[in-house]
Amino acid sequence: MSDGRPACECILCRDYGDRDRMDNFRLRTIVHISQYGWSVVLVPADDQGPGWAYTVGLWHSLRSPELAMFGGDVYEMEEILNRLGREAGEGRPPAEGERRDDAVRGRPAAFREVDTGWYGGAFPGALAFYRRQPLPFLQVVWSDQAGLYPWQPGTELPFRRAQPWLWLDPRQHPEGVWSRRLAPAPA
Repeated sequence: MSDGRPACECILCRDYGDRDRMDNFRLRTIVHISQYGWSVVLVPADDQGPGWAYTVGLWHSLRSPELAMFGGDVYEMEEILNRLGREAGEGRPPAEGERRDDAVRGRPAAFREVDTGWYGGAFPGALAFYRRQPLPFLQVVWSDQAGLYPWQPGTELPFRRAQPWLWLDPRQHPEGVWSRRLAPAPA
């Protein structure tokens, strides 16, 4: 492709010599991307903290940033990410700093670029598929009932902590469940 966009180095576009040894996750991801254009990975809540969901394949199929959501019901987040993926396929890919009305539970959502320092802890499936960094990832940040975002004055502390602030460098993120749960793997 010579449209000025970086080449895709994913396991579909390039043979890394290990296709006969792929695990079920990678095989399922390949099937979903081949059929639908992307896949959504669900990381359920557990005794360590809340869950999250993220896409794999939007960059491969549409050259749209991959998307991630945190702190909600994983199946609801999957539905939202699939809807946003369909919108990207219709020519409306989300962009850094963009806000969309009625994007999450009838409320606005903002799109923030994820710092690459979070990738290893938050998106291991995407890294396994693409085999490279930096891969464009946007966090879908939902607003509170008043339409305010976690970084805005007037929001309650529990709401500000309900989602990680992945646009920050991991060393700048406030200590809490998200910094522990998504901590980058030691080098």
